[in-house]
Amino acid sequence: MIRLKSAREIECMRRAGKVAAAARALAGEMVTPGATTREIDKAVHDFILSQGAIPTFLNYNGYPASVCISVNDEVIHGIPGSRKLRDGDVVSIDVGATKDGFVGDCAATFIAGTGSAEAEKLIAVTRQSFYEGIAFARPGCRVSDVSHAVQTYVEANGFSVVREYVGHGVGAAMHEAPEVPNYGKPGHGPRLMAGMTIAVEPMVNIGGFEVRVLPDGWTVKTADGTLSAHYENTILITNGDPEILTVTEG
Repeated sequence: MIRLKSAREIECMRRAGKVAAAARALAGEMVTPGATTREIDKAVHDFILSQGAIPTFLNYNGYPASVCISVNDEVIHGIPGSRKLRDGDVVSIDVGATKDGFVGDCAATFIAGTGSAEAEKLIAVTRQSFYEGIAFARPGCRVSDVSHAVQTYVEANGFSVVREYVGHGVGAAMHEAPEVPNYGKPGHGPRLMAGMTIAVEPMVNIGGFEVRVLPDGWTVKTADGTLSAHYENTILITNGDPEILTVTEG
């Protein structure tokens, strides 16, 4: 069941979103050659706690860290550890914060040092595909209108969208109804209504859309070993333009 949020719940989600967005920005600043993914995870963990919030990902279904850090051909759910980032690495940061009983969920992809032109384009297209999608995140449109816009933009730029993992509703739980795929034909799925809160999160590969899961049970990689990028925000459906909740200001 899709839950419409009350004014009080929306305000709670704004506060959670602000913490998550600030944590994402902090992690992004730390994406530099020589930094370890564990150092980034610890800094984000400590920051979220300092804001009176809880790292949503930590122990979620057994996940062992506060941030998903996915490098190069890792799509999502990379586990932080002793790995040192190298110049040119493509690093996806996915973070959630729970505050006042509600969740903010967001992601972005950064380059450690200087990246290739192809990597820069991948990140830019992934980010813009989110904005192409949320142009349809308004009452009267359907979920798949968002999905179709993301896919159309990504494929027009020569890349592919991951299909096995999708966006989702978000609120008191990190994953709520409805699912929000990044592909599909328009005009399908639930109709969007004011008060819905969803996480739109394109995952885009330079090569094919196929993926595989590593033996750790978490890390998802591109099947063909090509680079991947990820961009996500939690948004509120309003009576007009959607409101991005995972922002550091406002």
